[in-house]
Amino acid sequence: MGNSASGEELSAALKQGAMIVDVRSPGEFAGGHATGAVNYPLGGLASKMDTLKQTGKPVVFCCASGGRSGSATDMAKGVLPQEVINGGPWQNVQKVVSSM
Repeated sequence: MGNSASGEELSAALKQGAMIVDVRSPGEFAGGHATGAVNYPLGGLASKMDTLKQTGKPVVFCCASGGRSGSATDMAKGVLPQEVINGGPWQNVQKVVSSM
């Protein structure tokens, strides 16, 4: 699985209008998530690839610890033409969003 992106990588992608995709369960997402994130649980992510492809924007995946977002990033790299980034824990992504 890909390592989590650095703050600089996240910041650069978010400045380009990256879509933040939280791949946790709806219950986990409801308990807190990065501002502006959408919830596409990992189990159903394959069905959302066309939607993500159509945005044409970088995609930042996040989850609770970085494991599921790493899996999502690996899955998307073979499908999406745009940049895909493992944002790691959603709190890390939120820190970058808050500092912008």
